[in-house]
Amino acid sequence: MTDRPPKRSFVEIVRIMLSWKMLVMFLFGFSSGFPYYIIKDVLKLWMTESNVSLGTIGLFSAVGLPYTLKFVWSPMMDGIVPPFLGRRRGWILMAQIGLMLSIALLGQFDPENTLFWIAIMALCVNFFGASQDIALDAFRREYLNNEELGFGTGVWMNAWRLGMYISVGLALLTDLNFTWSSIHIILAGMMGIGIITNLCVSEPKVDAAPPVSIKEAVVEPFVEFFKRSAPLTILLFILLYKIGDNMAGTMNIPFILKMGFSKAEYFVIVKGIGMLGLFGGVLIGGSVMIRLGIARSLWIFGILQAVSTACFAILVKVDHTSLFWAEYKQVLLSAIVLFEFLATGLGQAAYATYMAIQTNKRFTATQYALLTSLMAIPGVVAASATGYMIEWMGWAYFYVSCSLVAVPGLLLLLKLAPWGASNEEIEA
Repeated sequence: MTDRPPKRSFVEIVRIMLSWKMLVMFLFGFSSGFPYYIIKDVLKLWMTESNVSLGTIGLFSAVGLPYTLKFVWSPMMDGIVPPFLGRRRGWILMAQIGLMLSIALLGQFDPENTLFWIAIMALCVNFFGASQDIALDAFRREYLNNEELGFGTGVWMNAWRLGMYISVGLALLTDLNFTWSSIHIILAGMMGIGIITNLCVSEPKVDAAPPVSIKEAVVEPFVEFFKRSAPLTILLFILLYKIGDNMAGTMNIPFILKMGFSKAEYFVIVKGIGMLGLFGGVLIGGSVMIRLGIARSLWIFGILQAVSTACFAILVKVDHTSLFWAEYKQVLLSAIVLFEFLATGLGQAAYATYMAIQTNKRFTATQYALLTSLMAIPGVVAASATGYMIEWMGWAYFYVSCSLVAVPGLLLLLKLAPWGASNEEIEA
């Protein structure tokens, strides 16, 4: 094993950060994030304005299943090569055209009279959105080399969030007397950004031949993965690396309000300062990975995640009747939130990059879809118990416990990504 990953000069790092490839990552990341919240938030705003019952609005959460089950049809997108543009760009284009049409059609119905057809179109939007994500994730893995992947993932994540904010923000055009029908036409037109990018970029070059049968497309990705030296350890690491961070984040809203902060203070500090920290974290994390490599970044960022989570206990231990609390509680919360979101962004960049390099380029779409689906499990299962943990141990010990939960994931790095390992040594 090498003593350390090769280091790039400052000029080389800047050249990677300002390359055409990073612009592609930004535009495709935007295209990926943009449709996700059209159903998750924009549709709910529309239905609320149309006086649809809360029970019905709640039921519409079920149309988000395609994003959870996208691994089911991902083998088809590995094994079938469209007759135009190539294996990745062909599927991306079909999904983008499907998104453009279904988003536009969604807005032509009336929530008061045609909820069934709105549900069908919402399901179509999420199906094409999930399909686009399968192909785009595979494209990103194959288009970038290992040195570019960290920063490219950071750019992608920030552009994804920008797309989400813009899609929700366009819903506010109703205040300017735009109809929901015209807003959905505008939303559909925004998908043209991804389509133009797809037509201008080149198909990734992959030496491995795509699967040629159903067996190869469906079975071989699993067989290949479990033939590796430590497949269960890799899966366990993916489950555990961010579990403490996810558990703590689940309860941040009630915690901040219980500490005596107003909803306005929460919005400004968490959604303002916190989001800036998150954006900065994924970009800084991506650029640091170019210099340090993925292994060292996973160690450093994982430790920072754990420390930042424990810092929330400080807010509990400070005397809330003191002059210091009265004068500086907003500054203290802002500093802790900024640190926590920055560390979360750093960890996300390294975590997503590690998962990407664990995919075999012959089965990128299938394996990455499976790993990202697995990644979501701890956030759902472990988070469901956090309320009972707080009732049992209190807020301070809860955040310290969430910090300690991160330790097993870090210890697994001793086997999977030792401190001095190069990117190539931990690649699948």
